[in-house]
Amino acid sequence: MTPARFAEITRRFAILRAGVVGDFSLDRYFDLDPARAETSLETGLPVHNITRVRCQPGAAGNITTNLAALGAATLHPVGYCGDDGEGFELRRALSRVPGLSLEHFQTTALRQTFCYSKPLLHRPGLPPEELSRLDLKDWTPTPPENEDRLIASLRSLAPRLDALIVMDQAGVAGMGAISPNVLAAIGDLQRAHPNLIIIADSRHGLGAFPPLVFKMNAAEFTTLTQSKCHLLNDTLRGADALATRNRRAVFITLAEQGIVGAAPGTPAEHVPALPLRGPIDVVGAGDTVTATLALALAAQATLREAMELAQAAASLVVHQLGTTGVAKPAEMRQLLFS
Repeated sequence: MTPARFAEITRRFAILRAGVVGDFSLDRYFDLDPARAETSLETGLPVHNITRVRCQPGAAGNITTNLAALGAATLHPVGYCGDDGEGFELRRALSRVPGLSLEHFQTTALRQTFCYSKPLLHRPGLPPEELSRLDLKDWTPTPPENEDRLIASLRSLAPRLDALIVMDQAGVAGMGAISPNVLAAIGDLQRAHPNLIIIADSRHGLGAFPPLVFKMNAAEFTTLTQSKCHLLNDTLRGADALATRNRRAVFITLAEQGIVGAAPGTPAEHVPALPLRGPIDVVGAGDTVTATLALALAAQATLREAMELAQAAASLVVHQLGTTGVAKPAEMRQLLFS
């Protein structure tokens, strides 16, 4: 990709309208100072003193903040939070995202807010160390009332979007926003709006998903295709077959080996990862890849161009330690061309 082509694609981001439907979490970071550690007089257990609390949108919310950092014009999160303190913090964090409308983001007493609480131990001269995480999740099926509101929002928004990202990250399959009924409605939307780019990512696998643009990691790909992709050529062949079957593009992330992509009529390609430049933290990098692929495809990038942009964005994010990071086009340009 040339600098001129990079500028042409990323300039188009500023006119794109993107929706994100799925599981929005609150990423709550507790920064701990080991120099202030104590022992509880009552229990004799260690006490970690918190010096700062940072609240960021996570899961589908992290995809949303990545879309904003990339420069998308308007953003529509389609999801929900609980009517609780975590929900208040999540809505407040989302409200700070440029170009975002909360019109289709529900607050409901029927669910509790999905929350990752991450204690981070900070030692001078060392990367932050994450201690055992504390999670809040829903363990019951999504109520029909919430499903109906999600589906109504998607039907209302679809004609106005250039890209829609589906993010299934509930702790238990079927217990989050991407329930079977919502997923069926997304399939209907893709059929009704064949030119709308809908890209899906699920920690539970994409086997039950209708034909959409699929983004997955290597383990999810081998499970979905029931194949053994030990060699890169196996993954390339498998990606070609899946793209042909789904009639949609397919992307497979390979960690330090980069990314493979295929589309109907376009042979599968491999884009290597950029070299590491120091300590890394991979949290959120997959979300960055998903956001970048979606905007790049909506901006009429080729398959390879979309993957090159996604690898540049991911390379920036993995070097941001102790946070759920984002990548900006100016930083990507510097990384790729300086």
